[in-house]
Parts: sequence; structure tokens; C-alpha cells
Amino acid sequence: MERNPLRERLTSGALDGQLLALYGPAKLDRQKARYAYVLDKFAGTFHRPAEAFFSAPGRTELGGNHTDHQHGRVLAAGVDLDDLAAAARTDTGLLRVMSEGYPMVEIPLNDLSAKPDEQNTTAALVRGVAARFADLGCDFSGAGLDAYVVSDVPGGSGLSSSAAFEVLIGTAVNDLFFSGKCDPVQIAQIGQYAENVYFGKPCGLMDQTASSVGGVVAIDFNDPAAPLVERIDLDLRAMGHALCILDSGAGHGDLTAEYAAITDELRTISRYFGKEVLRDVPEEDFAAAIPALRTQAGDRAVLRAMHFFDENQRALAQAMALKAGDFEDFLRLVSDSGRSSALYLQNVVPTGQTANQELMLAIAWCGRLLNGRGAVRVHGGGFGGTAQAFVPLDMLDAFTASAEAVLGQGSCHVLSIRPVGGAKIA
Repeated sequence: MERNPLRERLTSGALDGQLLALYGPAKLDRQKARYAYVLDKFAGTFHRPAEAFFSAPGRTELGGNHTDHQHGRVLAAGVDLDDLAAAARTDTGLLRVMSEGYPMVEIPLNDLSAKPDEQNTTAALVRGVAARFADLGCDFSGAGLDAYVVSDVPGGSGLSSSAAFEVLIGTAVNDLFFSGKCDPVQIAQIGQYAENVYFGKPCGLMDQTASSVGGVVAIDFNDPAAPLVERIDLDLRAMGHALCILDSGAGHGDLTAEYAAITDELRTISRYFGKEVLRDVPEEDFAAAIPALRTQAGDRAVLRAMHFFDENQRALAQAMALKAGDFEDFLRLVSDSGRSSALYLQNVVPTGQTANQELMLAIAWCGRLLNGRGAVRVHGGGFGGTAQAFVPLDMLDAFTASAEAVLGQGSCHVLSIRPVGGAKIA
């Protein structure tokens, strides 16, 4: 077998420091086995050794539910579930990505124009990331890349597996072909570009930024071309709590109209004032115009706008509470966010659903289990997917068992906040 210096560094423990920073000591052995597995799969697929590992974490939204698309504030964090790639440069002129469980994607680097028939596919994301790097001056002449990718970010979990993938590819291309010229926020913007323009999904920038930067990040999207990003230290274990993401059992399928209705209704409100997003509308002007807005946009649109104005300030208050070390105030604000999302934003139960209200039931059940301690809220886009709970460590085992008794075995994912975003491990 051909000698592989990367494998030797992995098995000798030379990479342990980097892996500990990403996953912590409890997961070190499992991750080393996972990294060795990816090396084997790369060699079996591409018939040569890999030269580097790249990793990009999933993300969790801590505050700012549905604020980013209105150029608002959010609080988010990278988590210790990630997309992982073994990769190596080639001279094939192709960007070849093998994501485990999916067909091989092959993108010729001399043809990076958007392909309408690739929309909503992995190929669109890969091509879009490469195209944006080329626009920024990255020279792919005579170059190529092979990558084998595995992921433990569950699809539909609200942890943004798509953003992790975009950041993963962007981090690899930035390192191997662009001399690391892009900083983490720029890599996030490249991922958003790929998702908006090539994949065809009009997402905000929160998911990619949290994945690319890592740790807890307070982000202000008032200028989305140059968002303000602030890292905040948070050791949940030191605060006596665990972060749990709970799968409600409801998927995200057929919910595009529900998500679109939120942005459409908020746009109706903002355009009443001649603006495109609510961040540009003074709250006092909105309050004064509520009687007219009820007639023009409807009560739900007004309620959703109320949520935005409150949630935008709440995300800022959450960041300030964490910086001040006031975790109890942070938890209070998490609970307030959950109530506002359910009552005013109304993104917990799909319109007209009565018999199946999986996410609302998950939130209600977790609230009963916590019994006034910790906090629980809708996580991410809502309508389906997951709930987020901050659970005191002294009740974590009982909480997990009782939650899974109702929601299903394996539905409670206990996560850690990862202090490192998109990264090369080599």
C-alpha cells in the first residue's frame, strides 16, 4: 500500500490536538476511527492517498428566529456534528466530490456557469462555490480536486447540513487553490451565493456564517454584504446545562409555501413604508400604522412583524446576557423567543394542521419535563423539524429518557458547541 503521511499523522496522535479542539476528549477515539474510515474510502474511490482533511460544523440558532432575511440580528453557534472530507489536489481539471450515499459529482472547472437542470442538487452547490471563487480571482487552470465526504449532521434536523457542505467545499477550495485569501465570513458569503444563485434557494447568511466562523457568534445583518460578526465565549457545561436538539418527527417536505408566506407577508409590511426589509422600517412608524396595515396586509402579517421587531432586540439582549455571564437571563430570553415564535410568528404548526402537530407537541412535552427550569423553543425555520432545549445537567438523563418515550428512540441529540468553524486538519 502506498505510504500516506496523513494516515501516519492520524495514527501517531499528531492530529489529536486539532481533533480535541473540534470534538472534545469524549469523542476523540470515535472521531479518529471516523477519520481513518474517510481515508480508506478516499483511497478506494480515487486510488491514491488524500493529502488533507477538511471539516465544517452544523449550526444551531440560539436567537433571532426568522430575523436574518429581514437584515436583523441573530445569535448562533457551531456544533460538534460536522461534514468531513478527505481531499487531494489533481491536474484533471475536474472538481470531483463523492458524498457518501450519493452519486459522484464531477464539475469541469472550465465550465462554471449555472445549469438550470442542476437546481436543488449537490452539483449546483459545488459548481456555485467554485464559480464564486473564480469570480474572486481564483485560478483553476490545470487544477482539480478530489474529495470524499461523510456527514453526521442529520438532514432535516435544523442543524443546516447544506450550509455545512457549502462551507466544507469552500474551506477546501480556499486552502488548496486560493492560498487562504478568504476569511470565514467571505467563505460563508460564497456558500450563500451558491445556494441562492445555483441551488435556487433564497436563504439568508446565518447558517453559513455560524458554520464557517464557529463558536457562538452574534451577527448583525444590517449590511448583509458586510455583516458584523462577534465571537462570544460560552461553556454550557460550566453553566450547568446541556444543549439538546429534539426531532419532532415532522419533516420539512412540502413546507416551501409556509416559509415563503413569512417573507411575503413581511415584505408587504415593509413595502407599505417604501422599504424592502423590516430592519429599515422604524418601529414607531410601524406601530402608528397598525390600523392601516391590518387592512392592507392582514392580522397575521402584523403579528409576524411584531415578532421581528421584538426578536431583533431579543437577539441583541441574549448576546449581552452571555457576555455578562448572566445565563439565567439568557434562558429567560430563549423562552420568550419560543413564545413569540409560536404566538406571533406562528411557525410551529403548518396552516390548517389539526391532527398532526408534532413540533408543538414536542415543545409542550419538553416544557412539562423541564418544569420551569432550562428553556425550550422552536429551532430554525419551524413548521416541521426540531425543537431546542437547554437542559440542566442534573436532569439530563431523565429528560432524555422521557422525551424519547414520547418522541421516539434517538430523537434527543445532546450537542456541544464547537469553538472552531470550517477548518483544515493536516
